[in-house]
Amino acid sequence: MRINTVQPIKRVSAWGLLMLATLLAAPAQACEICRKAYFDAMEAAPKASALHPEARVVEYRLSISEQTLSPAGQPTQALTINGGTPGPVLRFREGDVARITVVNGLADDSTSLHWHGLLVPNLQDGVPVVTTPVIGPGQSRTFEFLIRQNGTYWYHSHTGHQEQRGVYGAIVIEPKEVEKLADHDQVVILGDWTNEHPAEVQRSLLRGSDWYSYRKGTAQSLIGAYQAGKLKEYLDGQKSLVPPMDLSDVAYDAFLMNGQRRLQLPGKPGEKVRVRLINAGAASYFYLDAAAGPLRIISADGQDVVPFEQKRLLIGPAETYDVLLTVPASGSWELRSTAQDGSGSVSAWIGEGSPHEAAPPPKPDRYGMSAYLSSILDQIDPEPGAQEPERPISPYAKLRAAKPHAVAASHRELTLKLTGDMIRYEWSFDGLDPREAEAIKVKEGETIRLRLVNNSMMHHPIHFHGHFFRLVDAADKDPATSPLKHTVDVPPMSVRTIEFTADEGQGDWLIHCHLLYHHITGMVRTIRVTGADGAEPPHPAATHAMATTYAWGQAAFTNASATGYATIQSGRDNLYVRWEEGLRRGDGHEREISYQRYLDTRLSLVAGYRFGNLDGDRDGPFAGAAFRLPYFVDLGLTQQSGGETRAALAKSLQLTDRLSLDLSYRYGRRTHASTAADLRYLLTKDLSLTAGYSSDFGAGAGILIRF
Repeated sequence: MRINTVQPIKRVSAWGLLMLATLLAAPAQACEICRKAYFDAMEAAPKASALHPEARVVEYRLSISEQTLSPAGQPTQALTINGGTPGPVLRFREGDVARITVVNGLADDSTSLHWHGLLVPNLQDGVPVVTTPVIGPGQSRTFEFLIRQNGTYWYHSHTGHQEQRGVYGAIVIEPKEVEKLADHDQVVILGDWTNEHPAEVQRSLLRGSDWYSYRKGTAQSLIGAYQAGKLKEYLDGQKSLVPPMDLSDVAYDAFLMNGQRRLQLPGKPGEKVRVRLINAGAASYFYLDAAAGPLRIISADGQDVVPFEQKRLLIGPAETYDVLLTVPASGSWELRSTAQDGSGSVSAWIGEGSPHEAAPPPKPDRYGMSAYLSSILDQIDPEPGAQEPERPISPYAKLRAAKPHAVAASHRELTLKLTGDMIRYEWSFDGLDPREAEAIKVKEGETIRLRLVNNSMMHHPIHFHGHFFRLVDAADKDPATSPLKHTVDVPPMSVRTIEFTADEGQGDWLIHCHLLYHHITGMVRTIRVTGADGAEPPHPAATHAMATTYAWGQAAFTNASATGYATIQSGRDNLYVRWEEGLRRGDGHEREISYQRYLDTRLSLVAGYRFGNLDGDRDGPFAGAAFRLPYFVDLGLTQQSGGETRAALAKSLQLTDRLSLDLSYRYGRRTHASTAADLRYLLTKDLSLTAGYSSDFGAGAGILIRF
């Protein structure tokens, strides 16, 4: 009877679990069915070539595959388009119909292409799942749309890290009536290249590694600040929990022009060259300098502007500028592109003969945070007649549209805060994970004025898909000639205001940071354009949250102890395993497995199970909270079963570029006080020497391995 009673309960439990799983999965399946039906309906609509039978159809076939290349001089696996990176230049004339077939030659990964800056129907925008079906391995997709504009644009993958690995290329669109401004028309695509797989770069950033800053010579330290006379400023930043300003997160192995480390531009003495500059860098801002004199800028983000001269041009990721250069009478003259953080450069040369080098920008002051922020504010609101600084920000104050454009009579105001946690390397809008945030809903035809408030210590290039926006300046006397752009640089601790009208069709459009590693960790939001009556598509707004689950850890082995941790991080969540093992006879150990949920940059909740046999230690579950205090001191408070109330303090001091000091203090009601101090000397990205003292295990020296 006992068996007969228990067995049906087991069956009911199994069926119950199955039904529960089915119920939970049903909404997601229904969403995907609705989304597929929505895509299928749009696919069935007449194509651009049928809607515009008089238009010339220009066709391209782009095949994405993996090959071994050496962009930085070392053979490495790259992603190519038609066998190279960057891909071919796609050339059209305004009024053409573009028909582009994208072939996915990758064996085990999907792919995508987004037509950056082009005004296209929502289905053709190329963001997988959000606007366009995924292009799976071995599959192809044909994009077709009317070319409604002219200028310099580009295309790139919107899948994972593929853009960083080489999936990008240029788009050049001639106006209907071509006006010859130059003897030569030359595309120059700026790129940054790392021999590391970008997924490994992302993992290194997430684990809080300072290795890239060390490689570039931009790391900050206590002794370095003292030697620079900036100790007070350094400590004030620590007190206010303001991390060191970083002009780029990644240390690159090469910077490229058209995939090369040196480029020769065509031209004979006296001829003019139109250089179409595109910043396809995944994480790099560039300064452009010309040895032959100031750059004459005639277009920005594909839009003609009133020509002006700029001594040194800062171009953000995803932006484009067209400049005119005149080939000098004799000699070879440099057009130099220098990474904003001063970590490297790449050059093009024009003319033949004796070389004339361009003057590079001064190196950034790694401790000059206050001076740099003051310079940014001065340039956003410049004094009349102010001279161009040596390290300028984007020249938006000089941009004026060549032709007046319509300005909306009314608008709705919204604010997006650009937020981030440099310690955990999590980036977002308004502090929200994109999976937590609701889409911003805008009615078709409605005009939105959007304030972009950068509360972080990094530049962010913000790109809005499928639309141009107007840069808003409250003091602008002629809004009809304020510049139109698709990407805007928002400097650290500053505000940019943009205005757009939702007149490019209903559907979900992305707005995101174009620093790839920021976008992937969460600085992305969906703007849903509804019908004028508020009617929405028959499926929930999709997010473009990419895979951000990574695992890493570190282990220190000395002659006294073995200590370390390993973690799996996904968004706000971390699963930790920690251990402390004494290696001398009679020493004890303590081990933990815990889950930590980060509520914001300063507060997290933790729960787990602790195993230990140190003095007064015992096994049992615990729960508590962790706080980030001024000076980046970490405080943990936990309560364990059996009466163990514990407080722990930890602080890492960066003494020099290579040398750091980790300090910790722990007090438990039963385990009493425990202290530790460890010096770490950086050897490589994954290896340090370590030596220190622990009150639990004594003095020891050895190695620390990061994995």
